[in-house]
Amino acid sequence: KLVQSGGGLVQPGGSLTLSCAASGITLDDYAINWFRQAPGKEHERISCIGGSGGRTIYADSVQGRFTISRDSAKNTGLLQMNRLNREDTATYYCAVALRCGSYSQIRIEGYWGQGTQVTVSS
Repeated sequence: KLVQSGGGLVQPGGSLTLSCAASGITLDDYAINWFRQAPGKEHERISCIGGSGGRTIYADSVQGRFTISRDSAKNTGLLQMNRLNREDTATYYCAVALRCGSYSQIRIEGYWGQGTQVTVSS
């Protein structure tokens, strides 16, 4: 089971950290994918971190602003989001799987969190 937290309302230029806490699985054994879906748009894979020691991947839209990590002691995945803008408004999902992948792959292969809303507005 994956439980997400950390979403909310933030002003443009602000920061948020999303968490994805796992139970029943050891996150170090899995890749952690982060997706988002804005209203009227398809799911976008924005970041992924491979299994323990694995590489990190970022979409161009978040490169340099978002940082993905894992807290092994807490069995939790993290997405630090800085310099947020209105285009980042979306529902954010974590999904763990054996690999980093696209939405079409991970929606089948992965365990998904419940989603958390991020709204960037002044």
